[in-house]
Amino acid sequence: MTTTEMTTSFASPGKTTARAYGAQAADAALAPLRIERRELGPKDVRIDIRFCGICHSDIHFTRGEWGQVPYPAIPGHEITGIVAAVGNQVTGFQPGDRVGVGCMVNSCRECENCRRGEEQYCLSGNTGTYGSTDRDGTITHGGYSDHIVVDEDFVLRVPDSLALDVAAPLLCAGITTYSPLRHWGAAPGRHVAVVGLGGLGHMAVKLARAMGAEVTILSQTLRKKDDGLRLGATSYHATSDDATFEQLAGSFDLIINTVSAPLEIGRFLGLLSTDGALVNVGAPPEPLPVPVFPLLLQRRAFAGSAIGGIRETQEMLDFCAERGIGADIELIPASGINEAWERVLRSDVRYRFVIDNSTL
Repeated sequence: MTTTEMTTSFASPGKTTARAYGAQAADAALAPLRIERRELGPKDVRIDIRFCGICHSDIHFTRGEWGQVPYPAIPGHEITGIVAAVGNQVTGFQPGDRVGVGCMVNSCRECENCRRGEEQYCLSGNTGTYGSTDRDGTITHGGYSDHIVVDEDFVLRVPDSLALDVAAPLLCAGITTYSPLRHWGAAPGRHVAVVGLGGLGHMAVKLARAMGAEVTILSQTLRKKDDGLRLGATSYHATSDDATFEQLAGSFDLIINTVSAPLEIGRFLGLLSTDGALVNVGAPPEPLPVPVFPLLLQRRAFAGSAIGGIRETQEMLDFCAERGIGADIELIPASGINEAWERVLRSDVRYRFVIDNSTL
């Protein structure tokens, strides 16, 4: 496909054409292209995207590491922007509002999980912000684009005290760590460990500290120790040092594992106190062997957690606004996306790349 063909508009009446960055194949670099957005429906909100964070999931998805991909693929699910237009039945938003969109744009609304506000666990499968089949049968495209159309029930309000650029990563990295911290009770008097200090890990540290927990970072080396302590951790230990596992045995009520690489899970289970939980939010592509005896002997739990529902995500945004919590970001132009992806793979970012979508 030529560059001319890639950038040709194909919007039908009532629909709009968006400038975007995406890939045409698993092994292709991301490049400018144009995509079609659906017509604004009665309950829809059209958002001019100002910023979009880069999540490791964007790379996994676009490169086909999590299964079949409907190309062209336009990733991005850490979206902030300004409402440009609303449908005639929208009641919660109006043009000019500061808003965000996270990892999902719809769900069945009818299952038990959806009814209790946990759309992320929709029993029919929620509609992802990219790579999913939308309600009109088209494939959803994400935030590496200049605008998006989303049902108002899946749009979040960004408080005025949060800058839109540092708020963008909260829509994935923020809620992915906030939800398990809340669910497993990070609070004063509780000891929380965070495995990995990257995009997810740095948010887990900030949020756990803001909830009143004592926070320890477990990272492969001590290279980021100064950063970890600045972010709110009270201690920082290298997992490459066997003494760490001896010194900290039985220390933690909760461990949040944010890394997407294989770990020796048994060693980390040994760091939990009785009734402690090790919760995976990182998503390694291969299975993780889990020894049973460390679970049995101290009634420990090994669990997983995805994002949060819409209600909890709004709660997280309000929590961050009240406490002045945003992501630590490196703002980049759209032309720098491919380089940023390579740096993400090298863990060379502190701590989230965010695209300035005005550069599309």
